[in-house]
Amino acid sequence: MTTTIYDAERRDISIAVGGDAMITRRMQAFQEPRFLKLVDILRTADVSLVNLEMLFHDYESSWQWSSATYTRSDPKNLDELKWMGINAVTTASNHSFDFSEGGFLTTLEHCREFDLAQAGGGRNLDEARSPAYVDSARGRVAVMGATSTFSEQSRAGAGRPDFPGRPGVNALRHDIAHHVQQEVFDALRKANLELGYEEEHAFHRAFGFRGDEDATDHNTEIDFLDHKFILDEEFAVRTALNEDDRLGIGNWIRGAQKLSDWQVYGVHCHESGPDGDFHGHSRLSPPNFLVDFARWTIDQGCAAFVGHGPHFLRGIEIYKNRPIFYSLGNFIFQNESVLWLPHEAYRRFGLDANSTPGDYLDTRSGGGTRAFAGDPVFWQSVVAVCNYAGGDLKEIILYPIDMGFGRPIPQRGRPVLADEPMARETLQWLQDVSSPFGTEISIEEQEGDVVGVIRV
Repeated sequence: MTTTIYDAERRDISIAVGGDAMITRRMQAFQEPRFLKLVDILRTADVSLVNLEMLFHDYESSWQWSSATYTRSDPKNLDELKWMGINAVTTASNHSFDFSEGGFLTTLEHCREFDLAQAGGGRNLDEARSPAYVDSARGRVAVMGATSTFSEQSRAGAGRPDFPGRPGVNALRHDIAHHVQQEVFDALRKANLELGYEEEHAFHRAFGFRGDEDATDHNTEIDFLDHKFILDEEFAVRTALNEDDRLGIGNWIRGAQKLSDWQVYGVHCHESGPDGDFHGHSRLSPPNFLVDFARWTIDQGCAAFVGHGPHFLRGIEIYKNRPIFYSLGNFIFQNESVLWLPHEAYRRFGLDANSTPGDYLDTRSGGGTRAFAGDPVFWQSVVAVCNYAGGDLKEIILYPIDMGFGRPIPQRGRPVLADEPMARETLQWLQDVSSPFGTEISIEEQEGDVVGVIRV
């Protein structure tokens, strides 16, 4: 009989996961009991993970045109996350290149400087796909990350023996096909012809720079304004994973299994569904490609899949005795405390050079009445603690958090454990969005707090 000498051999571990950390301010200054209790929950777990949807730099690099927030935080705030008990972060998101390649690489360098493990980005595609490892008292955890919402400029590229790779994020690409009925298909084909797009497409097909497009049956499939439309008997939007990305990611998951006791995969996904097994379309539902990918990561041996991106809670699925969180919403939501913004941001809202960041951020939210600031759904979420014993998931404790909806900008965005009635309201929301996956969440009181419990 083999003698157990390491705690990791028992296959017992607790992994705490949260959503997007958009941190721009210090955390250690605050003393509210419900804040400190949340910090204690994160510290008590063997490993605690969140998504880092913020860049850490001193404006050394140029900004991109596509952002509405232009994320930037003092690099010292990475130490604030560590103080809260966060052991590792995923870094791939739609904001990763707000300040170009330089801003992203500077962020990764600061993660190394503050000894905060990160996954999801790197100097080439292999680095971006590779795991971050966290050594805990009860086992080594491999954390991997990707994003399905990204700019083409931010996508990491593979190197060749004669050419270097491209820095960026681990992009999870997917194909989108719009299925339409004959009348609409004919109208789109006519528009392509009359607007001159068909002639342009024919030129590019002949020129060859778009690769082999001759295999497309143009009687049943057309490209209109860079969107694919397929002739069908019903209307639908269908998504499918990019198989090259799945294969490359699978290689790194397989390798991580040889070097760690547990594997966790995180994906930043703003896209919504549903399609495939679901009916209708709702921002509350994950797209089919994400459902496929999440289940596939579990099939590959991952202990948990953690989604984030839309900034609100989506459903939880228990698949093969493993948790899939399709979105954990926000964890810290301080995107209104950035210090500097480019001219383009002010111009977008009709503000001139006499305006300051405070004017811009207040105008953007309509004085706290619209967008993120105007809807409580973005300010309520959960931190999930997944408890495993003997290698099996035993239970998940869901701790509702309150990020200060309706408070002024200097206050809102920092999480505390939610009190009644918000805690119960948040958990009831989570019950509703998890019901399509057959997940049962009980609402209970534990040590004076209202929590959700999933027992397996």
